Amino acid sequence: MLEVSGLETSYGASQVLFGVSFAVAAGEVVTLLGRNGMGKTTTVRSIMSLTRPKSGTVRLDGVELTGQPAYRVAQAGIGLVPEGRQIFPNLTVRENLVATARPVAGGWTLDKVHAFFPRLAERAGNMGNQLSGGEQQMLAIGRALMTNPKLLILDEATEGLAPLVRQEIWRCLAALKAERQAILVIDKNLDSLLKLADRHVIVEKGRIVWEGRSAALSAAPDIQHRYLGV
Repeated sequence: MLEVSGLETSYGASQVLFGVSFAVAAGEVVTLLGRNGMGKTTTVRSIMSLTRPKSGTVRLDGVELTGQPAYRVAQAGIGLVPEGRQIFPNLTVRENLVATARPVAGGWTLDKVHAFFPRLAERAGNMGNQLSGGEQQMLAIGRALMTNPKLLILDEATEGLAPLVRQEIWRCLAALKAERQAILVIDKNLDSLLKLADRHVIVEKGRIVWEGRSAALSAAPDIQHRYLGV
């Protein structure tokens, strides 16, 4: 469904991505793994056209998205939960959820998101900046789901969250997978990712250096140590 081919992205004179290529199939959960500063977030930003790649292509269901403005990429069906959550602090929880909603028959609605994240229903009238970190992450996920995405991308899905909140986020992602939601996720919690994801893509210095399924990565401690520091 998502096809990323030959992405090369620079910040000024500093090149960060060198021919990044991978794919995500419909209903599949894929991770982007790697140490800090290896190009994972730049890959996501390139997919979303938040940072324009200098070469390469991004396609969703065969539709070329490269060079489109970021809002067009979102409208095409990619929902982003960005690093740092980036919710609207001066809007209520409800306003955050409906501000960028894209209704689809039988898809995600405000009531469905409230059922998925009951805490958001309880906090519906609170401002975004009045929420805890975990609540903000739930809100960021809920906001992305309200666009009814074909593909959900999460950058640092559980970073900085308390253990119980992390468990809740992983539970929710597993529920989304069970509903055949395609997901591309970045996170450092390898144990949880091995349980959740179908495949893993490891990035090292802006290049894809390993791809494989969870069973293969679990059985490759040398790969885990070399590229992930595990």
